[in-house]
Amino acid sequence: MKRLTLALLTLLVLGVTASAVLAQQPAAPPGAAAPAAPASPAPPASKIDRGDTAWMLSATALVLLMTAPGLALFYGGMVRQKNALATLMQSFIIMAIISIQWVLWGYSLAFGPDKGGIIGGLEWIGLRGVGAEPFDAYSKTIPHTVFMLFQLMFAIITPALITGAFAERKKFSAFLLFTVLWATFVYDPLAHWVWGDGGWLKRLGALDFAGGTVVHISSGMSALVCALVLGRRRGYGHQPMQPHNLPMTVMGAGLLWFGWFGFNAGSALEANGLAASAFLATNTGASAAALGWMFTEWATRGKPTVLGAASGAVAGLVAITPASGYVGPLSAMVIGAVAGALCYTACNLKSRFGYDDSLDVVGVHGVGGTWGALATGLFASKAINEGGADGLFFGNPGQLWTQLVAVVATIVLAVVLTWVILKVVDAIVGLRVSDEDEVAGLDLSQHSETAYALGGGQYGEFSSATGPFADAMRAAEAKPRPVH
Repeated sequence: MKRLTLALLTLLVLGVTASAVLAQQPAAPPGAAAPAAPASPAPPASKIDRGDTAWMLSATALVLLMTAPGLALFYGGMVRQKNALATLMQSFIIMAIISIQWVLWGYSLAFGPDKGGIIGGLEWIGLRGVGAEPFDAYSKTIPHTVFMLFQLMFAIITPALITGAFAERKKFSAFLLFTVLWATFVYDPLAHWVWGDGGWLKRLGALDFAGGTVVHISSGMSALVCALVLGRRRGYGHQPMQPHNLPMTVMGAGLLWFGWFGFNAGSALEANGLAASAFLATNTGASAAALGWMFTEWATRGKPTVLGAASGAVAGLVAITPASGYVGPLSAMVIGAVAGALCYTACNLKSRFGYDDSLDVVGVHGVGGTWGALATGLFASKAINEGGADGLFFGNPGQLWTQLVAVVATIVLAVVLTWVILKVVDAIVGLRVSDEDEVAGLDLSQHSETAYALGGGQYGEFSSATGPFADAMRAAEAKPRPVH
């Protein structure tokens, strides 16, 4: 823990120090020469549109809601009771830690002045030069600060998605260090590749309206690496590990669906017809996927499940994300229906392959995001978005190839760097909790709390207490019990 604290403090101190030093220097636009003497006063900020700004602030709040409470409840209900608080905590604290990382250096790396199409420069470290005026390369009608805040919410939810793969067994200290490193070395460069001004995939013509590659493929493939490196949960395949609170999960799925309108429609960056089209495609894709998953499960298992319907809706939201600003409602319906059946099948394959992706991040986000990115190359139409491109079904087969390149590049970056980061974190603080801590549950072992103490029993009374007697009571509760 001391090594983690030192590592995190070092990162934060370096970031704050560099930001403070650079903040003392006058900001200049990217690529500009040395500042000249001021001439006439700058014109008023007449380009800012109040309606667009209001919509984007609302969309930003909607995307934040997706992480907590949306994803927190969705994941929190699917774990066992003894890990509920720890799972909620991961989604909640990511909002804080990535918000600081984004301000200090993350935004500059992701969207700052281009360095060879690979990464943004550090000219905007500490948000130096990111102010109230629009930055035309990204949006002409909203303040640069608003664009930065909107993109922050994507940076927050992406590493939060990965937590579902290592749920119930990763140290909290390892989780914190992993999050900072992964955001810096995987998310930020990838965001620059796809969305940054000058990014190489953007120049190549890859289409990703709201995060199919940047958010979902990156998190899904990184989740697979995490599941393989950390190994399976203790008792996996031999002990029951059912969700402890499905109503919580369904509420989380509903909040995700609600917030996703900001995620996709907000990516139009204006309150216009394209935002409305993306809104419609989002709702249609989610609906079709919920039905696709439900009917596939019904046909193969004999009964439709509530968890399946909720998971199907999320799979549809994932799949429609990259295409939402480029396809009409009928194309969105096909993308969603295929996503529901495809992701259901993918989630059931993990038992065959033997890896423990606790909450199906790989099957939903990895597979769903890949299908959505490729489907964009099939169904995209310039009739929907003149700034996009036609896909294969509209006379442009080359777009499907471009989408495939983007998918492969994303997978390679995410897989390789996630493996490296996990090895670094393991060397510094270790990745997994001990067997005893895992049996006791992460709520107690990592946070000295329990999610539920309604009965006032021993576990509830002593979960937050300190001292030898309380420690003895917790140890007694932590002893493994036979499974019948």
